[in-house]
Amino acid sequence: MEVLGVLPLCSPKIPPSNFDKKCSTKFYRSTQTIKFSGPSSGQLIPLRKTMNWKVTRMQVVGEEYELRQMKDMAAARKRWEALVREGKVKPLTPREAGYAIQLSGKTLLDVRPTSERNKAWVKGSVWIPIFDVDDKFDAGTLSKKATNFMMGGWWSGVPTLSYNSQFLSKVQEKFPKDTDLIVACQKGLRSLAACELLCNAGYQNVFWVQGGLEAAEEEDLQREGSQPFKFAGIGGLSEFLGWTDQQRAAAAKEGWQYRLVFSARMVGLFLAADALYIAAQQVGRYLQEIRS
Repeated sequence: MEVLGVLPLCSPKIPPSNFDKKCSTKFYRSTQTIKFSGPSSGQLIPLRKTMNWKVTRMQVVGEEYELRQMKDMAAARKRWEALVREGKVKPLTPREAGYAIQLSGKTLLDVRPTSERNKAWVKGSVWIPIFDVDDKFDAGTLSKKATNFMMGGWWSGVPTLSYNSQFLSKVQEKFPKDTDLIVACQKGLRSLAACELLCNAGYQNVFWVQGGLEAAEEEDLQREGSQPFKFAGIGGLSEFLGWTDQQRAAAAKEGWQYRLVFSARMVGLFLAADALYIAAQQVGRYLQEIRS
């Protein structure tokens, strides 16, 4: 949910539930009443017992937070489906969007972050990200970046994103509310969140690229940039080794030459890892000899 950024858009902060309060009260009373007799003191609070309660409390809070995230995402999906079902947001395939841009002069609003936009973009599109790469270096942001990296960012290459609070104001500066806007992102979820914001702001001609630019073939839209649309959302070690679904599909079309490049990268990675391991052993032996 935080990666998609739906929570700050779609739901207010949820106050602590009664379960939270009961759990907190129980934890407080337990740390106050659990005591034992020691040889030099009458009554002491055992530190290990208190720490166990704190760990349990953190686990409960984490599980409740994940549950709220899931509920918020489910509620957001229902709202988005209602927008499409009621006709407030009109879905288009990437090919239909390409026809609308070329033949009808409609505007494509690209709401992807910088990391995806820089790889490939639709010619003539307007770029206003609804979420962008978080470049701050405060304690909170560094903690999020570390968590994102440990939770799979090293493999997928997905950066830490933050909500662009100026998104709606920038759209309103550029486009009047009767403009035909075709909203697109990489996979189709963030663009739906953007469509919801635009509809709530009074935009009546909002179109949504279903499946995102990742679902587009090269002939559907006029592309600019160094990579195909399908590759704009991948990164990390999985992209380097060619283990993403997009690269596997490309390998099936291109043949063994395409696979050979990534096979060579994998062999090189293993050789580099072995070299580092051997170097670390040699350094360890050298330091041991110096100490002796």
